[in-house]
Amino acid sequence: MIVRNWMQPNPTVLTGDTLLSEAKRILSEANVHALPVVDDGRLRGLITRVNCLRAAHAALRTQDTDELSYFSNHVKVKDIMVRNPATIDADDTMEHCLQVGQEHGVGQLPVMDDGNVVGMISAIEMYSLAAHFLGAWEKRSGVTLAPIELKPGTMGRIVDIVESANAELLAIYPISIGHLNASSASHAKKVIVRFHAADNDTVIRALANAGFEVIESVQAMH
Repeated sequence: MIVRNWMQPNPTVLTGDTLLSEAKRILSEANVHALPVVDDGRLRGLITRVNCLRAAHAALRTQDTDELSYFSNHVKVKDIMVRNPATIDADDTMEHCLQVGQEHGVGQLPVMDDGNVVGMISAIEMYSLAAHFLGAWEKRSGVTLAPIELKPGTMGRIVDIVESANAELLAIYPISIGHLNASSASHAKKVIVRFHAADNDTVIRALANAGFEVIESVQAMH
């Protein structure tokens, strides 16, 4: 999964000299949470809806007409934008994008290609990615297995057990417990299994009989 296939392409860009009141209007009309700030063809910063709202709230709180006038006619994007924002390359993977967002604690990333801003990736796209994986818009049932050490053949064994219980396997994901140790090959992992089945109990019993502990079960509504 490559970022360019999930990003919001060709985002509106603002200049540092754009009035903050104008930026607030554009963000609201476009229904986005952040826009890149570009001057002379280079990414200079990121302006967010939260930045704009905080600045507007500060001006409104004073109830001072001069303060409100200054905010509307003088405060510019460059005065409050996030400088040197974290970015992601269009050809990076979504997995790397999630890592960058988590490491920097941000949900908005300008997408770069050869030094140019070509898109935006946000928490919305990241949520969408997770929803696709988990089948949020499909009628999937599923179980989560307690942490186990994954060895060669373990995943295949789980697949065989689920299918032997007359379930149609749709997806299976090993999930590391804590991202800090996610690179450890021997680290115990939960296993999320998604399938179509008349009921989960048959699948749960089959897994339990094979020595796998089910800690969560989700039955699709029909």
